[in-house]
Amino acid sequence: MYNAEKVIPFIIVLIVFFTIPMWLNFGRLEAIPQPELPKKEKKCIESKEYMRAYHMKLLDNWRKKAIRENQHVYVASDGKTHTISLQRTCMKCHTNKEKFCDKCHDFVITHPDCWDCHIAPEVAKKWQ
Repeated sequence: MYNAEKVIPFIIVLIVFFTIPMWLNFGRLEAIPQPELPKKEKKCIESKEYMRAYHMKLLDNWRKKAIRENQHVYVASDGKTHTISLQRTCMKCHTNKEKFCDKCHDFVITHPDCWDCHIAPEVAKKWQ
């Protein structure tokens, strides 16, 4: 092999470099957090599986419809209508932002900008 004394160490360095994240997190397996669901058995606007996978797309579409198109009614897949509002629809059942929203968002290290404009229910109660 041509220049094997240079190529082989370079390949080893590349392998080590690209596997550093795996080695740094070795043994740090964390369970996926389960958000605290409402005590009352109310049905969400969509299925649990749909909400887990697409809640941010749903909320983003709601924002566009409410702000840009002035539409404030959402028709769910089961035909029921709901008010397009994070605080008046979603947070009516999911009253604790810390135990519901933050639990998963902290796990995946994402910081949605919902709370730049909206007030968390527990904070709103303190103001009243």
